[in-house]
Amino acid sequence: MSRKHLGERIAFEHKVFLMAMLVALPSTATAIALVFIYGDTARLQWTVTILLVLFWLAVAAAVREKVVFPLRTISNLLAALHEGDFSFRARPTHHDDALSEVMIQLNAIVDTLRDQRSSALEATALLRKVMGEIDVAIFAFDAHRKLKLINRAGERLIGKPAERVMGLAAADLGLEEFLAETAPTSVRGGFPGASGVWGIRRGEFRERGAPHSLLVVADLTRPLREEELVAWQRLVRVLGHEINNSLTPVKSISESLSKLVMSNPLPEDWREDTTRGLEIISSRAEALNRFTGAYARLARHPAPVIQEVRVRDWIARTVALETRMHTDVQAGEDVVIPGDPDQLDQLLINLLRNAVDATLGGVTVEWKLTGANLAVSVIDEGLGLANSANLFVPFFTTKPKGSGIGLVLSRQIAEAHGGSLTLTNRKDRSGAIALLTLPRRPGFS
Repeated sequence: MSRKHLGERIAFEHKVFLMAMLVALPSTATAIALVFIYGDTARLQWTVTILLVLFWLAVAAAVREKVVFPLRTISNLLAALHEGDFSFRARPTHHDDALSEVMIQLNAIVDTLRDQRSSALEATALLRKVMGEIDVAIFAFDAHRKLKLINRAGERLIGKPAERVMGLAAADLGLEEFLAETAPTSVRGGFPGASGVWGIRRGEFRERGAPHSLLVVADLTRPLREEELVAWQRLVRVLGHEINNSLTPVKSISESLSKLVMSNPLPEDWREDTTRGLEIISSRAEALNRFTGAYARLARHPAPVIQEVRVRDWIARTVALETRMHTDVQAGEDVVIPGDPDQLDQLLINLLRNAVDATLGGVTVEWKLTGANLAVSVIDEGLGLANSANLFVPFFTTKPKGSGIGLVLSRQIAEAHGGSLTLTNRKDRSGAIALLTLPRRPGFS
């Protein structure tokens, strides 16, 4: 305890002692005066006076100790709490008084703090265990962008142990540019410990009131390879199915024509049969050619040529192209977004066409701002989506004359602009909602 605090405590004790003496001073002085007035001898007078003075001092000292001792106990208990020692306990008196209630409440506070510290230690241990086991690199930086926390995946990523990098600046670790990103992003490149495709997210948190940055770096190489494998399997399955559908009748008709021309003598209607068979073969070959051409269009979709697009003009322009039905436009804010006007026209035309084909009532187009994004909704009053799992599978369609690539192309355009496209059923009534989300700033891929 510092000298200042010690002086304050001694001063308080002296005050209590002096106050106790002052309280007992009148009675003690009166007793001494009576002794000198009615005492027979001087020896008796001084003896009784000394005894009265000693008793006076003893009573004042007892009062001081009675007041100061509980305060010392409370002070020691609070000091132990400050040091994180929760083993101390205040012993309450056996009386139902205010001091006993204070001691009981202090013990209750000690128990609460001990339980909270145990829970915090267990949660911290669990968090460290989880951070150590997950295969995602985690970095935490303080307000000066000095590294304060790193997990094992982060150590592997930068190729250095935590003991060597703690306290280093983000620039020294090659992570400075990622701390400037506010939105999730993906990069292709290498770190000292690994290379590939990385998904990067940045967050903010506070510790003791000071701002900190959290950087999460996830390896997307394996998930992308798995998705690529699934895409190839789906592609081969669809191609194989469609090619077999075309080649099976071609093979059967070719075998029949071969038997026909080898027969001797030739049947009288061999020319008609041959012509009809060749027409079927030609028709199936043309259909197969259209099918493979459609797949090629999906694979060779051009990158967007970004310009300024005024949303109000874009919506009005595309809605005017759908002449089969009046479309109700609920205008939002007049904003400008980055985008390819031609591709966005194509995207919205596809959504409007699908809505008009599906609706039993009307079609509504509306847009609004949601944070850093623009949300455009195309709402119909049809029967809704019966099978939403295959909506974006190439060449899957529920229309008799549909191609099955409109929604796939639309989602490609949305994602090429850094946005997204989702289709869901309405909750207020039957029908579906096509929700197109586009960034308001250049954030396209």
